[in-house]
Formats: sequence, structure tokens, C-alpha cells
Amino acid sequence: MIGIELGLYRVDAVRRIEAQAMALPGHDDWALMQRAGAAAFALLRTRWPSARRIAVVCGSGNNGGDGYVVAALARAAGLDVDLIQVGAIPTRAPAAQAVVQLCGAGGHVADLAALRQADVIVDAIFGIGFDRAPEGEACEAIEAMNRAGKPVLALDVPSGLNADSGHTPGICVRAAATLAFIAWKRGLWTGAAAEVCGERQLARLDVQDAVFVDIGIDARLMTSAALKSALPPRARDAHKGHAGHVLVMGGDVGFGGAVMIAAAAAARSGAGLVSVATRTEHVPALLSGRPEVMARGVSAANELDSLIGRADVIALGPGLGQSSWSVALAHHACASGKPLVLDADALNLLATRRIELSGECVLTPHPGEAARLLGCSVADIERDRYAAVRALAEQYDAVAVLKGAGSLVSDVGGAVAVCPFGNPGMASGGMGDALTGVIAAMWAQGLDAAEAARTGVLVHALAGDRAAQHGGERGLLASDLVAELRTVVNP
Repeated sequence: MIGIELGLYRVDAVRRIEAQAMALPGHDDWALMQRAGAAAFALLRTRWPSARRIAVVCGSGNNGGDGYVVAALARAAGLDVDLIQVGAIPTRAPAAQAVVQLCGAGGHVADLAALRQADVIVDAIFGIGFDRAPEGEACEAIEAMNRAGKPVLALDVPSGLNADSGHTPGICVRAAATLAFIAWKRGLWTGAAAEVCGERQLARLDVQDAVFVDIGIDARLMTSAALKSALPPRARDAHKGHAGHVLVMGGDVGFGGAVMIAAAAAARSGAGLVSVATRTEHVPALLSGRPEVMARGVSAANELDSLIGRADVIALGPGLGQSSWSVALAHHACASGKPLVLDADALNLLATRRIELSGECVLTPHPGEAARLLGCSVADIERDRYAAVRALAEQYDAVAVLKGAGSLVSDVGGAVAVCPFGNPGMASGGMGDALTGVIAAMWAQGLDAAEAARTGVLVHALAGDRAAQHGGERGLLASDLVAELRTVVNP
């Protein structure tokens, strides 16, 4: 079983975990609510130790009950507390017990104006079951919380975020930190979650591992520690043939930079040999910029036979275009039966059925390309990124990478991994080309297709984070990321 702290669960699975936990001695619903409130208050005191006044915004359900417990603990600790109730005061146990606890501590109900005086705001409006756009009083409260300009601690999930998908159908709390309870909800790690969750932490609430055994996880988080097993030190007698040969194909007229970035990324990620098949006019720049790469100008697809024959993996798509030259190269690559990593216009040619796959393949679309591949809208993709990446893998019988905040990787069987690394600076031209090269290099070095995709996405994101640390996010270039790859692939 995957470590619980790395497993991501659907809301219905979390409900089953909670039910099984509450059946154990000392784990009834009131005990779990008290532990949740205590964990949240402990995080608040650790994260904002100088805070003297807090505002707790509570809904009518159990998430609101968690907030009432936090408010009672804060009052007991001598803090000034403003409790803001959204909707009806909770009347069902265990949340009703939390209300009584706060009343016994001398708590009072304030209005939204109190948010401006708070040092920290606690968001306890909606729990994990909320899956629609906030309306009315809740919408007003969320708007006020976001306008207040104060740090927000979200309990379990930011109100307005779908805990299953990471989608925000309407307004959503923008938290500085989110404390998840018992288990990670998969929606906390992809899509809009990157913008609204802030720092994410998990409080297990003393729920035993045995409770999770029969509950299937939906996905798993990638960790940097995985690189040590995926990329062990090389044998002392290794030679370049042991590290594989990547062939990058693309770079139509005016797009030579894309193949240069992909080739450089493949080389810096450890491929033993890297070749490039591109337009003849791009060869001098490739040789001068990266002399370690073997560049060949091709004018017709039949000139590719020897190059393809020597390659272990083909990276198809960077700067490929959609001209007759592009289509001919793509057809030749797809007909070869060689392992393929497809990106950019190779994906667009696949979506329009101008090429067909014949062997193992890794697809690396961004949401726009994914929408074209699945014949839907970008909004459909973002509404449920987990469903989208699984649909890509199933429809094309390929490993699928859905890029974006919280990139997802699905193998052919539908097992999904989520990358929690990366940064907004990576939203710039050439980053996808670099990823294509990295994945191809991982595959060429002996990983299987799925593991190459997962490791490639992880390496790429970590390199992007290292580059951002050195110079900031704004202005981050793909070449800056490529420069960091060598360090990342030697964990």
C-alpha cells in the first residue's frame, strides 16, 4: 500500500474512512471534531505566533463545528475571537456540541466587519462535500474574506474549492494555508488548488493506518525522494550506449529553437546520445549551441531511416508544425514502432487523425491540446483534470501527462500520479519542449513508459523550482531550467 501521507482520496472514500474510524473506541465524531479543532489551532499558533485577534467564519455543517472548536480554544488561550456565522447556527451533533462549547467559553457572534480587525481569519464555511458555486450569504462572506487582506487558514479545504477535482465553479477562499483532516483529498493538489490552498498540511487526527487498508486511493503524490530509486548512481563501467539514444524530430521553418531546447534537455537529463532531425537551416545553430548533439537536416521522410534505426526513443513534436514536411516526418516516426514522446503539433496532428500511433507512446498535452485530443472544451478538461488524464490514457492506449498546475500522469491502467512541484515562472515558451526531452531521456535510460513520464515530470518541476530560487519566477526561461537538470538527475 502507498504511504497514507502520499495517497490522494476521493470525497466518498474519505467518508468511508471517517465512518470506519468513528466505529473505533475513542474515535467518535465529537472526538474527531475536537482533534481537528486542536490541530487547526496548533497550526495557527505556530504559523502566526504574534496573532492576538482571530476571526472564525463558520458554516452550518461539521466544517463549521471545527471552526467553533478553534474559536473556543482561542478564547481559552486568551485571544480575542470574533465568530462570524454564515447561514444557520449548527444544530446537529457534533457541530451543535461545538457551539455549546464556545458559548460556555463566552464566545459571541460578530459580523463581516470584524474581518478587517483580525490578525488571522479561519475559514470553516464549507467542507469537502460542497461541489457548487457559493451563493448568497456564503458568497458575500468569501468575498469579504478575500478583500480583508489578512492571512486565511482553511479547514480541510478552502470554501468554494471542489475537493474531488480541484475546480472552482465560482468564488473561492484564497487561503495562506490549508489544513486537511485525516486524509488528503485529491482536489487539493491540482488545478485551481495551487492558487487557493496556500501551504498544505495534513492532520491525521490519530486515525490508525488499519482504517485505510480497504479504502482504495485514487491517486498518489510524487516526492523528490522517488528520484533516488528511479535514478540510482551509474555503474563505474558504464558507457554512452547504456544510457540510451534519443532522437528529437521537429523544428519546421522558424521553429528551430524548440528542438534545440528539447535536445539540450534530453542531454542534460542523462541520455547517452541525442540526435536531432530538423530543417537543414537549423543545423548550424544546433551545432554551435550544443555541439554534443548530432544534428541532421532532412528534407524528406525517407532520409530518416538510419536515424530512426539507431534511436531508442523518439521525441516528436517540438517546433514540428503542420506542413506537408511535418506530416511526413510524423508519419515516419509513428510507423517505426519506436517508443514515442509526443508534444505540441504532434498532438495536434494526432487529434485531427492525420497520424496514428503504432507503438508505446507518452502524450504530453497542455489543457488546450488535451481538449482537442478528447473533442471537448478546455473548461471540460479543467472541470475534472483527473477524469481528463484518465480519458486520454484510455482513448489513446498511451501514458498521458496533463500539464498545468499540479501536472497529472496516468498510465494505461488509469493509475494517476500528481506532481506537487513547479511554479508560475514555468508558464513560458519552451518549457513543454524541455519536458519532452526530459521524459524521452528517462525512457531511453531504461525506465518504462509510465515511470519515465512520472520521473520526467518530477525532474522537470524540481529543476524549474531550482531555477526560480536562483533568480525569481518572472523572466524564468526554459534554458534556465535546462541548466538545473544535471543537478536534479543526480540525487
